[in-house]
Amino acid sequence: MGDLRPGPPQLRPGRALAHTGADGSGSPHRSDGRPPQTPRGARRSGPDGRLGTIPPRSGAADLLLRCPAGSARLCAVAILLPLGLPALLFALITWQVVADGALVGADERLSRALVHPDLLSELLADLGAVQVAVPVLALVAAYVARRGRAGGAERWWRPAVAAALLMALVPALVIPLKELTGRPGPPVMPPGTGYYPSGHTATAAVAYGSAVAVLLPWLRAAPARRAAVAACVVVNLGVGFGLVRRGYHWPLDVVAGWCLGAVLLTGLVVFLGRGGRPPRGVSCRSRGPAGPSSAATGCAGRRARPPGPATTW
Repeated sequence: MGDLRPGPPQLRPGRALAHTGADGSGSPHRSDGRPPQTPRGARRSGPDGRLGTIPPRSGAADLLLRCPAGSARLCAVAILLPLGLPALLFALITWQVVADGALVGADERLSRALVHPDLLSELLADLGAVQVAVPVLALVAAYVARRGRAGGAERWWRPAVAAALLMALVPALVIPLKELTGRPGPPVMPPGTGYYPSGHTATAAVAYGSAVAVLLPWLRAAPARRAAVAACVVVNLGVGFGLVRRGYHWPLDVVAGWCLGAVLLTGLVVFLGRGGRPPRGVSCRSRGPAGPSSAATGCAGRRARPPGPATTW
């Protein structure tokens, strides 16, 4: 009974401190010094001492976690829509080309109305050449890899390698399709087959699209990200216009190349959007122009507040 005294209770030496930590640091860990077992205890603290990110998730679960509550179906549709529609359109065009359907006749009439070779159309078409598009992708991939490595990003090589593999996949898909369809070229081209789908169009779509996809997370300002996406769209539209205007390809050849590129780029964007550890010095509290997007730094899983603007297409 002699232990009763006025004032707050005092801590005794050797007593297990359940709320202040075994080391007396004040952090809410187990009193016996063992690591915590709950996900909340495993979360790292942010710069201000509060809880930061939860352990990153990967794959489809990571993508669905970025959606608002109750919107998993909408997010699944948003992921599958850019993949399914181009694939269906590509299948339809390929069927019409092989069967010499009604779309082929309309395509040839449209080509005759649009063909008018000039210097501008030739220059635009050359932007889809391997000698032009692939070096652009290589330079951007090297820049992103160098910046990721300098920033301490986990698997800093991953975006560059993924973009390079996707670029190598283009001829592996286009050349067999040209052989299988055997479509002749427009009248201004020498006699021959193998014009469907347009390899220049697919090369430009994948090269410039992949370059933008790997670069977007490192663009700080939202206007810069929008400008990069807009430039990619304009360049690809210019390539398609130049190919048709110059008479190198039928319009359906170009549309099929865009569809093929859209399918491949959707896969790349989903792959790059998987969770990962942020680079050193990148806080998950960075939003908008303050730092790389959450999709590329693995900050999408945090629960304290909604993620910042995602780099979407």
